[in-house]
This record gives sequence, structure tokens and C-alpha cells, in this order.
Amino acid sequence: MIFLRKINQIFKQCFYYQFLIYEDFISCVFFKKLNKSHAIIKELTCSLLFLPLHKLKYLLLLILINTSWLGFSQNLTIVSWNIRDFGKSRDDSEIYLIANLVKDVDVIAIQEVVAKDPGGAQAVARLAEQLDRMGADWDYSISDPTNSPSPYISERYAYLWKTAKVKKLGEARLINELDQSVYREPYLITFLYQGKKLTLINYHSRTHDSNSSEYLEIESISNWILSKNFENCIWAGDFNLDIRHLSYSKLLNSGFNYIIESESTTLKNFCKDGDYLSFGEDNIIYRLSDLRFSHKKIFDFIAGRPCEEVKDLRVSFSDHLPIALNITIN
Repeated sequence: MIFLRKINQIFKQCFYYQFLIYEDFISCVFFKKLNKSHAIIKELTCSLLFLPLHKLKYLLLLILINTSWLGFSQNLTIVSWNIRDFGKSRDDSEIYLIANLVKDVDVIAIQEVVAKDPGGAQAVARLAEQLDRMGADWDYSISDPTNSPSPYISERYAYLWKTAKVKKLGEARLINELDQSVYREPYLITFLYQGKKLTLINYHSRTHDSNSSEYLEIESISNWILSKNFENCIWAGDFNLDIRHLSYSKLLNSGFNYIIESESTTLKNFCKDGDYLSFGEDNIIYRLSDLRFSHKKIFDFIAGRPCEEVKDLRVSFSDHLPIALNITIN
């Protein structure tokens, strides 16, 4: 029992790990750095090599009890978030707050990364580093600035993902063939998840104008997506247009679905009598062939807070709430 307690203490020093069991063979796979990596790995490896099989099974049970919070699930959670003016103005405390809110998801698609200076790309790198420190290995990809009519409209996009959950296939790219149809061409990436290809398209629409140009953007991107016949496709972002608009009809009539219908995902400038929500123009639109929708979530970082805090929280986080799609294999 003393020995088992010692092993248990060793395992508690792991940030993130998973056990693979094949009949009587147990292999311990470490996905994250350890506090005292070399010493712990050496001690743990030597201990396991000489541990009798019946004690190994007991040890496994002990570990599973202690790590039930990890949830060894095959589900994948994808977040889309317009993080307003995400760039050099973000201090370390704000980066921490943002990371802490989304650290338990698997893939993050960010809109409105600053493009006019290196601060936007640097903010994404800082966010990835902060997420790393919270318990899992993350990687990221940042787009070039969009080919927009004005440098004040141009932005970057970003993806961040847990390397233990998905693998990037090829290079992410801006969909340049759409740059004459949209203000900010979407950013495409393909992942391998549980042996299945998953294509994500990250998008920030132009704001509404007198010509209703955002309608035309939605239609142009919809036509492009339908022409590609992706196996599993997720189109996520800030659409600046309610999903019930006719511009989405061609896509929705072709088997695509969405997660936000009547919920609000943006914040008002001021809160009165607990009313702080504005419009529902963020969404995740998806069509899955050999993957399956599980559930959705809105990360409401305002809920339960007094109205006086809303203005500051809009600055520390964003004027948009993160939204999430959870999928699993069929």
C-alpha cells in the first residue's frame, strides 16, 4: 500500500496523461511535460516494470478514480469566437482570462485578430503558450491579413487546437478565390479526427450596409462550399446576419444545420436590469457525413454578474460570447 500511495503521488504530478489497455498490457502515454520530468519518468517506469500484474490492475483502478475529471471521451468540442481587437492591447491578465474560459475545449476558431501590426499574431502565440501552461499541448495557425478594401477592414484569423485530439492535414489557407466576393476571405483548415477528415472554415462577415452586401457574401461562400462536397464541413464565425435569413437557404436545403437560432451571442454596450444581450449573429453551420452532432454550448461569461461589470468584461473578454459545437464519431 505504501508503494501504491507513492505511485499515486507520482501520477498526481502529471499535467495530462492517458492509459491505453490491451488485455494484460498497460502502456502509459504522456502528452504533457511533468513538473520533474526526468526524475519522475525514471522512477515511474522502473516501478511499473517490476510491479506484479495484480497490482498493476489495482493501480489502474486507482488512477482511473483519481482522474475521472479528465473524461477520456472521443467527443470533440470546437469553439468559434470573435475576440474583439485581439492584439497587442491585450495584457497578460486578459490572455489568462480568455485561456481559462476555453481551456477545456479542443479546437478554437478566432475572428478579429489584429492585422495592421504584429501584435495580433503575437497575441495568438501568447494565448497558445498560456493554454499550454494549463494542462495540454496546443498548436496554432494564423492567417495572413485578409485581402480587404482597406487596412482598417483587414484582419487575421487563427486556429488553436489540442495536438492530442486532432492532427492538421496540409496547410491552412485563406480562400483567395473568394476575395472578390467578400471583404474578408474565410480561413480554411483540415484536421484528422478519429481517422475522419474534418474541414473548418473560419469567417468574419462585413457589417450591414445600405446595399445589404453581407447577404451576397453568405451566398457566395455557400456556393463555394457546396461546390467542394467536403466529407465533414464546419463553417464557423461572426456572420453579422441571423441564420433565418433567406441567404442561408441554399446551404440549409443541402443538408447543413446550425447551432444558434434565437439565442443572442453579442453584448450590449450597457446593461440595464440584467439585460445585456444584443443580437445572435455568431453561428456554427455544419454538415457531417461520418461524424455526429452531440450538443452545443454558449460560454456566457457575463451570466450572474452585476450590470456594473458588463462594460469591463466586454473589454477584458470581448463583445461576443464564444459558442461551441460538440461532435463525436458515428
